Amino acid sequence: MTTNASRREFMRRASAMATTGVAAPLALNLSAMANASAANATGYKALVCVYLDGGNDHGNTVIPYDNATYATYLKERPDLLTEQSRLQPTVLNSAMGLPTGRRYALAPELDKVAGLFNSGKLSVMMNIGNLVRPVTKDAFLAGAADVPPRLGSHNDQRSYYQAGLPEGGTTGWGGRMGDMLAAGANKSIFTAIGVDGGGVFLSGDETISYQVSSGGAISIRAVNSPSLFGSTACPKLLEKLVTTASPSLFANEYATIVKRSIGTERILTPVLAGTRSMTEFPKSSLSGKLAMVARLIAARNELGPKRQVFVVNLGGFDTHSNLKGRHPGLLAEVNAALAAFQTELEALGVANDVTTFTASEFGRTLNQNGDGSDHGWGSMQFIMGGAVKGKHFFGKAPNLGITTSDDDLGRGRFLPTMATDQMAYSLGAWMGLNKSELEDVLPKITNFEADKRAIQFFKTPLVGV
Repeated sequence: MTTNASRREFMRRASAMATTGVAAPLALNLSAMANASAANATGYKALVCVYLDGGNDHGNTVIPYDNATYATYLKERPDLLTEQSRLQPTVLNSAMGLPTGRRYALAPELDKVAGLFNSGKLSVMMNIGNLVRPVTKDAFLAGAADVPPRLGSHNDQRSYYQAGLPEGGTTGWGGRMGDMLAAGANKSIFTAIGVDGGGVFLSGDETISYQVSSGGAISIRAVNSPSLFGSTACPKLLEKLVTTASPSLFANEYATIVKRSIGTERILTPVLAGTRSMTEFPKSSLSGKLAMVARLIAARNELGPKRQVFVVNLGGFDTHSNLKGRHPGLLAEVNAALAAFQTELEALGVANDVTTFTASEFGRTLNQNGDGSDHGWGSMQFIMGGAVKGKHFFGKAPNLGITTSDDDLGRGRFLPTMATDQMAYSLGAWMGLNKSELEDVLPKITNFEADKRAIQFFKTPLVGV
């Protein structure tokens, strides 16, 4: 039984850390996407999730370009639109045709991403979102549809995207895949890594994940200092204090996590010191995070994992107002960061082994609310990498007929036609999980017809799933 004394012991250790300049946050007790020693892993593969926090406005990201569809876009957001004449340099020249002559371009700020698409290194996921099972518009409007709880809630839909559960879920689909791949193997703390962020996506039931900053491993400065309060003995005494086992439940778990954090930092810091980017990354928050991901991938042989998953976040996408003032800058940051990251992966020789994808808790309304857009549902996202079948639109392009479309629930709020679980199922299969394992990791996937679960994102077809 946990006692008040146990809590006091936990807080005593926490206070000791706080008064000596601890760099926060410490290593988190999260679980990994995959494992270095997974028995079935061959070669190296990694997933990189670029999470656009707040619900990216896809209407001004992947923009209708053909005249008929652009006319609807013009009608629904006359004050927010991007002029058609500005889109010609970023038109997406797809390897596949879309129905009724549909064409798309990217925002002018995404010129490098458009170049990645047109050179076959990137594709677009059309109208993807959180689903429990396939849903029709009629069932939804009648209140008879089985849908994720609290649609439009940032916290709930963020959690549902990452975990497949409402807010409060403790494991993510990435971590649960890691538990499968790691079964019976030694576990590596370097398999699931969040760079200045993470979330439940990395959490599993068994394996341990790790968090770093864009500058590298997070150090407990007082412990690693040559002296503390003028004494060379103090750092060692502090380390002993904060890592010694205790009969207290809270204090013992705290000591275990801190000990792991100190040991992991002492492994990682000298390894990272031997890595340098070959590509000049722009000076931005997202570029710094992706540059660190690239350095960690470059150090994969020293660190050990055969399978890794990374998460980086970029906030600011909740654009209810001032969309035209805020959104272009965010897209420009994404544009430069993704392009530099892919260039670095190619320089490292691992472009075919790393798949990068963007994500957001939901899309936004096509219809403007004045100078912004409101919470929607389905969205458009990118998937990038040497293994990806580039120059493609995966999924169904939403019909923009606001009052007549089966895809539109009102105001250009799209009913998703590709589920997050279908994307996760496909990425997991690429990482090496079989059908049975994927059904355990993604229990809702059985709500989808067997032949529609896997999306063939990759040049090498996914088989057996």
